[in-house]
Amino acid sequence: MSRALLIIDVQNDFTEGGALGVDGGAAVAAGVSRLLEAHPDAYDLVVASRDWHDADNDNGGHFAGEQAPDFVATWPEHCVAGTPGAEYHSDLATDAIDIHVQKGQGQPAYSIFEGTTPDGETLSQVLADRGITDIDVVGLATDYCVRASALDAIEHGQHVRVLTDLVAGVADESSASALAELAHAGADVVDSSVVAA
Repeated sequence: MSRALLIIDVQNDFTEGGALGVDGGAAVAAGVSRLLEAHPDAYDLVVASRDWHDADNDNGGHFAGEQAPDFVATWPEHCVAGTPGAEYHSDLATDAIDIHVQKGQGQPAYSIFEGTTPDGETLSQVLADRGITDIDVVGLATDYCVRASALDAIEHGQHVRVLTDLVAGVADESSASALAELAHAGADVVDSSVVAA
């Protein structure tokens, strides 16, 4: 068994004060760092994703532009490549990250599996090359990119755990619904105490 940790979109624009900040985002950044510090040998691979959107277009309709965003398919401008909002939150221990994945890049993208590494590899390729069979998912936001990433991991045949104390969502109801959906799809919805077990 080889286990990877997927850290989803712990970026300034998704944490408090950002363009699409969620309550608890900064706490997730700090909590993930504590987890990695306390259990440095728990993961064979640590992968982090970032939304990495183009500045000069609407990213395939992802940015609402002049229209009011519907916060379902269209959003205010966020995580534009090279801006402070697209950077990892300062409380996230980026030195523990083995692989960085950028997603978006001109089109809507929610799942880490839709992104690529700087070398152009997909996460599916990376996981297959490393023989990863088990995945823990943490990050932002529970009801959007965490949900999509965990569902894709299950679809790719991984055994998935979502660590509920290390995710934060846009809204309580949709976050609870996302976790229930993930459990139904086969994920273990547990807190991070399982990492020490």
